[in-house]
Amino acid sequence: MRISLLTGLFVILFIPVFSQSVEELKKKKQDAENQIKYTSKLLNEVQKNQKSSLSRVQLLNRQIEQRNAVINTINGEVDLYQQMIDNNTLAISLMENDIQALKKEYAELVRLAYRNRNAYDQVLFLLSADNVNQAYRRYLYMKQYTQYRENQADVILSIESVLNEKKRRQEEQKLIKLQLINDTKREASQLSQEKLEKNAELQKLQKEQKELKRKLDEQRRIEQQLQDEIERIIAEEARKSAKAGTKELQLTPEQRLLGDNFAQNKGRLPWPVERGVITEHFGINQHPVLANVQVKNNGVSITTEKGSKVRAVFNGEVTRVFGITGGNTAVIIRHGKYLTVYSNLRETTVKKGDKVTTKQNIGTVFTDPEDNKSILKFQIWLENQKLNPEQWIGR
Repeated sequence: MRISLLTGLFVILFIPVFSQSVEELKKKKQDAENQIKYTSKLLNEVQKNQKSSLSRVQLLNRQIEQRNAVINTINGEVDLYQQMIDNNTLAISLMENDIQALKKEYAELVRLAYRNRNAYDQVLFLLSADNVNQAYRRYLYMKQYTQYRENQADVILSIESVLNEKKRRQEEQKLIKLQLINDTKREASQLSQEKLEKNAELQKLQKEQKELKRKLDEQRRIEQQLQDEIERIIAEEARKSAKAGTKELQLTPEQRLLGDNFAQNKGRLPWPVERGVITEHFGINQHPVLANVQVKNNGVSITTEKGSKVRAVFNGEVTRVFGITGGNTAVIIRHGKYLTVYSNLRETTVKKGDKVTTKQNIGTVFTDPEDNKSILKFQIWLENQKLNPEQWIGR
């Protein structure tokens, strides 16, 4: 069977690799689309209040971010399908060359067989042998020649079958690519609409800079009060350790194991609410409206639905439950050397000293009656070191 090595490699190797990549991109796109649907739902809740709000701008920012993610994944799919089309084009060209060469060779065999079709000539060919051994070898040659000619026809049919299938697949890929390009145009149109909506909200909020600065100062005060409480806990535990004659936090074997297990689950911890979108990231964030103003977040802000339950992200012990002036209620849970902090709760279902388990309900997120926003503030600390929660909770 004389088939090009490259043809075989294209047929066997390339399709599974590309299929796997396409499936990965489809999953990313689906995740982003689900986030967009949920963010739209939250926007509808916020928009029940006709007044423009910072929460609406933050949600629109998140929706724009996810829309860009959808567009990027679609463009990635388009690129992959173009690569598949290009590779199929090359494979089809190689296979067509193989078929042409095989048909030419087969035609020569047929012509040769036609010239020697007379049975008398074949018998004469055998009888003219010098001896029995030579006659037997001539017989085997005639048999193998006939078999080879028949196999040559089968090879041509097999390659033509594969070739037709690849042409069919290529046409399918071209149609899918065209559909993806149309999807990109539709998503780009949606993105433009969302940007216009966001700009309209920003223009309205620009007139309320004084109120926004007041709320920002209030947010900073709440963050500082929460940080002071965490540092107070750490300082108390440090004093206890000092009395015991050690600089390290005194942990029981059970607490130490709990901390080790917490660390091993980095990137796999459940979300502190069942559903939500991160509308403010860890660290320094540019204020959505106020120019040249930055906002520091010791954790993440998760916007969720009204009445959402707050869950412990890991087994641990409740260290504090306390109220923050203007910031509602906060819960701090210790997991060995780690602390998780849940603030802006309307009510809680736990108290200091309670042992909690992963995903156990510890309270309910507060919903601001002014703009219907429900935002959970979530932090993770390793003693006095602030950690980025997005690196710890599952995607």
